[in-house]
Amino acid sequence: MIRILMLLAVLMTGPARAEEIVLGLSQDEVAITATFEGSEILVFGAIKRETAEPDGDLAVIVTVAGPDAPVTVRRKARRLGIWVNTDAVQIEQAPSFYAVASSGVLRENLRASEDLNYRITLPSVIRDVSANVMDSPAFEAALMRIRSREALYQRLDNAVDLSENTLFRTAIRLPANLTEGNYRTRIFLTRNGTVVDSYETEIIVNKVGLERWLYDLAHDNALLYGLMSLAIAIAAGWGASALFGLLRR
Repeated sequence: MIRILMLLAVLMTGPARAEEIVLGLSQDEVAITATFEGSEILVFGAIKRETAEPDGDLAVIVTVAGPDAPVTVRRKARRLGIWVNTDAVQIEQAPSFYAVASSGVLRENLRASEDLNYRITLPSVIRDVSANVMDSPAFEAALMRIRSREALYQRLDNAVDLSENTLFRTAIRLPANLTEGNYRTRIFLTRNGTVVDSYETEIIVNKVGLERWLYDLAHDNALLYGLMSLAIAIAAGWGASALFGLLRR
């Protein structure tokens, strides 16, 4: 409630365009621990105006994107009774996580030309570089389908609560299998499908505690990490053997 009042106070001061986004986040950093089971980010804000509200259908679109990485998508086919990889498409850039939430139905609130310009929808942010496969869009669709099942890709129509065409809020659920890095968060304000204002910030996702120590050890000192893992495995095996020996007596 205090954050909402602060946003309303901002609306009363300072120069602005006809309509401008004022944003807030429930948190700007997510800590991944050994027991991390996911997190929920609350994105909220207000629309600042100096004049009367313009005509046209208003919508708010929120996107949260994880770090980009190349991905190879392969197609399997049955050959002589064995499933083998046949075709492959190299995706040059695909977000490790992507959620897009809108106050209405996304395709009704965003023109195709605006999507091309701002790259808001999921298909527009995935880029493949394969030239030897005729139906490469099918591979992109497969990637989106697989990651959607894992909650890594989310399309959330009617998920932004827009009150009195001034205050808005939405909750984005981050799954447990997050990739570490900076998560680009963008908010778009549209009128009749045309973007009239946008705002961008970042959410930092980092491993902490034991999870961070093990991650750094595995990457910075692989030999020590391997020896430590071997020692733990030997100790666990010896302990289990000793326990079973005691139980037999």
